[in-house]
Amino acid sequence: MSVALVTVTVVAAAMTAFSAASVFARAAWVVKPIADYGVPAHWLPFLGAAKAAGAVGLLVGLAVPPIGIAAAIGLLLYFTGAVVTVVRARWFGHVPFPLLYAAPVVAALVLAS
Repeated sequence: MSVALVTVTVVAAAMTAFSAASVFARAAWVVKPIADYGVPAHWLPFLGAAKAAGAVGLLVGLAVPPIGIAAAIGLLLYFTGAVVTVVRARWFGHVPFPLLYAAPVVAALVLAS
């Protein structure tokens, strides 16, 4: 296992965990845009749980690689859905935000493969 893989995976997990915690805390800078995109508020716990599970899965993947790969794929699907949601809401200026969170996940997946 390389230092690069561990570093990128920990960064990806930390960023995703921060994002999940922001959803769970219902931070205004997270909740308002999500509502503006048309996502129902009752979805927030599920969205936060998906991100939290992905973050944990990435870290577990350092010891059990198939779990990390599955977590990375799940997070990529999640962030792809986020991009689609933002584009459908026509908030094109917000597209970089989910991509920013997806980038280290992609890097971790590439390094793990």
